[in-house]
Amino acid sequence: MSDKKETVLRIHPHDNVLVALQDLPAGTTITFDGDNITLVTDVAAKHKFTMTDLGTDQEIYMYGVLVGKTNGPIAKGSAITVDNIHHAASDFKLGERKLNWHKPEVDKFAQRTFLGYHRADGSVGTANYWLVIPLVFCENRNIMVLKDALVEKLGFRKAKTYETEVDSLIDLYQAGNSVESILNADLQMESGERSQKKLFENIDGIKFLTHDMGCGGTKSDSDALCGLLAGYITHPNVAGATVLSLGCQHAQASILETEIKKRDPNFSKPLIMLEQQKIGKESTLMQEALKQTFAGLIEANKLERTPAPITKICIGLECGGSDGFSGISANPALGYVSDVLVSLGGSVILAEFPELCGVEQELSDRCVDVDTAQKFMHLMRTYNARAEADGSGFYANPSPGNIKDGLITDAIKSAGAAKKAGSSPVTAVLDYPEKVTKPGLNLLCTPGSDVESTTAEVGSGANVVLFTTGLGTPTGNPITPVIKLSTNTRIFQRMPDIIDINCGTIIEGTETIDQVGERILNYVIDVASGVVQPKSVQLGQDDFIPWKRGVSL
Repeated sequence: MSDKKETVLRIHPHDNVLVALQDLPAGTTITFDGDNITLVTDVAAKHKFTMTDLGTDQEIYMYGVLVGKTNGPIAKGSAITVDNIHHAASDFKLGERKLNWHKPEVDKFAQRTFLGYHRADGSVGTANYWLVIPLVFCENRNIMVLKDALVEKLGFRKAKTYETEVDSLIDLYQAGNSVESILNADLQMESGERSQKKLFENIDGIKFLTHDMGCGGTKSDSDALCGLLAGYITHPNVAGATVLSLGCQHAQASILETEIKKRDPNFSKPLIMLEQQKIGKESTLMQEALKQTFAGLIEANKLERTPAPITKICIGLECGGSDGFSGISANPALGYVSDVLVSLGGSVILAEFPELCGVEQELSDRCVDVDTAQKFMHLMRTYNARAEADGSGFYANPSPGNIKDGLITDAIKSAGAAKKAGSSPVTAVLDYPEKVTKPGLNLLCTPGSDVESTTAEVGSGANVVLFTTGLGTPTGNPITPVIKLSTNTRIFQRMPDIIDINCGTIIEGTETIDQVGERILNYVIDVASGVVQPKSVQLGQDDFIPWKRGVSL
């Protein structure tokens, strides 16, 4: 730390750049470790600046790892940018197992329980949903017809629809108002929820997972889709499912059934499989789907929440709209939560493999055995090679928003993103869409795209997702509560309708990482018990995008 910890931060002793914790104008003198650094450029909050003069092709280190190299000489006290440095990361190889880690104090949580839905396979849900799924995109229309018929009548319509605002616009137009006056009008705002009382009190909702896959693409993509859908059907947050099949598509019902058995050999949930080409008339298909779904809902409603140990919570670790504070506030706080849950015997999932570029050596060394380490390294190399063959690579992962807010290279972004995983050993490496079967830290191969990655984490078993954001993003999931955590206070105050927890207090020095982590875990327990609904659930943010195994960063 510098003598003004509210101004700059050195993340790791080996780093040769400092992070600005607030906007610093050119000419500002920073005293760090007895050295005076006068800034020769403006340095915006979240961005980094050099501690010494650097020559051409010199290495840049953050979080103790290589994150870039200089394009030319950079003067001491200069901001690093996309113009003066480029992505670089260290190579990785099979190393020695490094399984010693600092276990956090867990006494506060050792006896904690949550109220969940106990399933026959021993898993426990944090919610109780019924799914309606198309095996192929050809059935999407029928799925939406079922949605229109069921959701409001059964009292599951919650999200604000803005219909009252549209009524106000119609009234203004019919009254002869000008376009300018309409644009400047204060619209009548809808208040409260529009839904009637729920018919089935113990069911959280019916979710309709439309997609654009199942046929017309590669056979491997349709097979992976069946695996993902099987992950959702067997998920602890799901009571049962209605599946519509056309009949002639690649994604056959038999493949889905095989994938279900892989994940739950004694599968016993209600599963309704209807094939349109066998049934014939659409009206007959719809009536059969409605009757059987309604009967399934009656059975699903009989289940009630009962206590379960918090080790039955499987947390998905996710980030989106990341910024330069992600790796020093919200992500390390998630790392603390991860380590606590793992210490108690629970499971967590770290995904987004393009955002682990540069930290492969650390993570592979943390794998519990050689086979696990080799699987991780193979997936990383194969994925990056496929991306490069298509004219891209992990280096192309940072978005314009990431770069604008301090994540200049993929390695910088990755080094901060990996902090979500804490310090525990890696117990398993999973290839999409494999299911979590072991407690501890699981690495799941997914894209860095937050919706695809969140979709995959839930398919692998996450029944709560913790999602950090520095820029603000509304991502949710149909069946698993997604809790949003801001890396900075400004975005928390600007977007309180989509963000649940502020981790910016770490940057401000008013809370420690451990204190914020404890606050997060207490909130997770409340959400898992159904006591609190995170904003993504309140908004009906039901994002669901299966990964086509082609390149997606």
